[in-house]
Amino acid sequence: MGDILAGFKRVNLCHQPTALEEMPRLTKALKGPRLWIKRDDCTGLATGGNKTRKLEFLMADALEIGADIVVTQGAVQSNHVRQTAAAACKLGIDCYALLERRVPKKSAEYEQTGNVLFDRMFNTKIEFRPAGLDMNAEAKAVTERLKSEGRNAYFIPGGGSNEIGALGYVSTAQELLEQCKAMQIHPKLVVLSTGSAGTHAGMIAGFHALKCDIPILGISVRQPEQVQIENVYNLAVKTAAQLTDKPLPREKVIVDDGYVGEGYGIPTQTMVEATNMLARNEGILLDPVYSGKGMAGLIGQIQSGQISEDGDVIFLHTGGAVSLFAYEDQFSS
Repeated sequence: MGDILAGFKRVNLCHQPTALEEMPRLTKALKGPRLWIKRDDCTGLATGGNKTRKLEFLMADALEIGADIVVTQGAVQSNHVRQTAAAACKLGIDCYALLERRVPKKSAEYEQTGNVLFDRMFNTKIEFRPAGLDMNAEAKAVTERLKSEGRNAYFIPGGGSNEIGALGYVSTAQELLEQCKAMQIHPKLVVLSTGSAGTHAGMIAGFHALKCDIPILGISVRQPEQVQIENVYNLAVKTAAQLTDKPLPREKVIVDDGYVGEGYGIPTQTMVEATNMLARNEGILLDPVYSGKGMAGLIGQIQSGQISEDGDVIFLHTGGAVSLFAYEDQFSS
């Protein structure tokens, strides 16, 4: 198939294509469908993760305007901020990040280890914010202040999740379909974690533009089902509009919010069990905020019979194992 993104500005930050690997021991343990994992934890930038794909397009847009600093935001243990900071270093510009204290009852070490340690190593200017603010609005205000001080600042939304960043997962959708064709895999379902919506929306838009009807199940890590469906759908429509005139049906957005637990970044027993299960069966590390809950959703749906035991299912690993260090108490007992 031709590259549907050939006309878009892009910088090279990502190790790609990432591997598509079979998970035979996990398949056997679950007595379920044949399971595969798309290794977007291996994109290469600062230990990798899904945001690197988005940053290829976002950073190209920043460089196009001659930006000398990028401003973004995320939760304290944000994988997105870590990868944005690394991309800025690679391209020779500065990074300013607002970190929201979104996860309650965490020790001081939580703000020093894992992703935050890497943020500081990448010389990121960090400001912490209390929970509950409109963090994109906060980051936009910082962007405007920096401009008033003479900097050529470029705003990147949380998770890199706008119609520019989501093109990174249009790219993944195309790459995955090419791999499936070459490997003669015919997946009945793709499963991923869905949070700031860019990864989920980009995959949906990519499949839609490529006339692929494989359903994509998003396991929510933060929002209730209907809120997340609306967020993903709105971004998927904007993303798809850059690629095709064909209307995108709302029913393509499928979300399961049953694995969020008490809230974003707050560990659940099913997340811990799923993370340990994948580590001990396949030697693959997940993260406690996104992919751990996503895998918990996949395992839960297989065990409940929502996903039948036949066929092939692909799990999209979005990375983030660095944040395991900030949740050591959950895994050391």
